[in-house]
Amino acid sequence: MKLEQPAHPLISVISFEAIKRMAGEGQQSITHDFYSIALKRNFNGKIKYGQQEYDFDEGVMLFISPGQVFTIEAYEELKHVGWLLLVHPDYLWNTPLAKAVKQYEYFSYSVNEALHLSEKEEFMLAGIMQNIEQEYHSNIDQFSQQVIIAQLELLLTYADRFYHRQFITRKITNHKILNRLEDLLTAYFQSDALTQKGLPTVSYIADALNVSPNYLSVMLKLLTGQSTQQHIHDKLIDKAKEKLSGTNLSVSEIAYALGFEHSQSFSKLFKSKTNISPLEFRQSFN
Repeated sequence: MKLEQPAHPLISVISFEAIKRMAGEGQQSITHDFYSIALKRNFNGKIKYGQQEYDFDEGVMLFISPGQVFTIEAYEELKHVGWLLLVHPDYLWNTPLAKAVKQYEYFSYSVNEALHLSEKEEFMLAGIMQNIEQEYHSNIDQFSQQVIIAQLELLLTYADRFYHRQFITRKITNHKILNRLEDLLTAYFQSDALTQKGLPTVSYIADALNVSPNYLSVMLKLLTGQSTQQHIHDKLIDKAKEKLSGTNLSVSEIAYALGFEHSQSFSKLFKSKTNISPLEFRQSFN
């Protein structure tokens, strides 16, 4: 990035305006060994990490964990502004945040989602980043790390609040994903995929919808009260009821057609969802 030597070996706050990149670098894949929290505005390149196209342009905040791969496409000199906070995991060692940071959903995603902020929220978080920068540039004493960790915890707590609010403010986009989920499951259960591949996994559904598994589950919980797995099982039970009421196939044959290796597993799931066995459901039509 052609930056000066960092003032602290394990934590840095960088202004994007200080990053020098050559025009026309094209596509670059990057993997960091530290946590990256980026607050950027007017970004004139593209960042790829598998998420859907965003419906907001301003106040975008990204969270990237150590070891995650992300790709930047820039075919002209990048001119975006904002702040980049880099924290090495060793800096968190022997603090409560070392474990807690893994519990924040936006860091646990195999594919990240951006956080969209209002101008007021962006100003608030940028202020916390600058407080961190000011602290590690001051004379280091026995309280320095404690003060910085407290600021970092405050930043992550605010981000967690804003992130969960995002599911509410982006209802239109989320309902589009829900509609696509229903179409995807319907097509899957109407095809031969169940017999050939078995039940679709949460990862398969998320990949097909171009979102991360955690994002999808949190969004569905908010909109419907059910997880992705529960949606898959509900669609399965609907298909099972259709076959039990409209065909003469045995329970074992139906279980196999629905992707189960053992009919007992199918019967157990069916009863857990309906409170009756497959045979009892079929008999209710006679």
